[in-house]
Amino acid sequence: MTLAGETLALALDEASCPPLREGDRLSSSDFEARYTAMPEVHKAELIDGVVFMPSPVRARSHSEPHQKLIVWAGLYAQRTPGLFCGPDVTLRLDDANQFQPDVCLMRVPEVGGQARFSPDDYIEGAPEWVAEVSASTSPRDTHLKQRTYLRCGVREYVIWRVDDAEPDWFVRTDGRYVRLSPDPAGVLRSTQFPGLWLHLPAILGGDFEGVLKTLDEGLHSAAYREFAAGLAQRGA
Repeated sequence: MTLAGETLALALDEASCPPLREGDRLSSSDFEARYTAMPEVHKAELIDGVVFMPSPVRARSHSEPHQKLIVWAGLYAQRTPGLFCGPDVTLRLDDANQFQPDVCLMRVPEVGGQARFSPDDYIEGAPEWVAEVSASTSPRDTHLKQRTYLRCGVREYVIWRVDDAEPDWFVRTDGRYVRLSPDPAGVLRSTQFPGLWLHLPAILGGDFEGVLKTLDEGLHSAAYREFAAGLAQRGA
């Protein structure tokens, strides 16, 4: 093919599937088609029908807390039957919203989970627990996405506001999000996943061994043993 022919073919391809652009208003199907056609784009989200493409990820203010959340939640999921933990997995929440949260934790459908895996291996519906590391995306995470997560049925939503060095852990109660309070020792305890305990002073102070120690205590609690046994029975 001549250079002119290659240029024409490229122009035709772009006309049939234009690239994603920040601020585009798209349907879910158009968003997916354009996203799939741009393998060089590693993260894009559709929020209320509008395309958002996050800025480059910073190291210590995003990647480091992100990695800690993945390890902490991932260890819990690995120890617990019938759970799935995924970083940056696409959620098809509804026709106008496709998010890629930093971490999500869900019961699989076989043990009564409210979300499911699609035939093409995405998540359809709302996981029980979602977390976002929020720096440059803080206004989006605390307003647009929070409203959508609530409406779509995410039961617990964690926003780690790294610039403020503060995680907000919300629990869906009577149709609204209520901030979860730590116990006297500074530990946040999930209402959906017994034993998923987060020691705030430890994680904010850089003591990740302390974070894992508290998680291990949660995994040895009576409430966790009862929860895990129930999941195992349902999945048998």
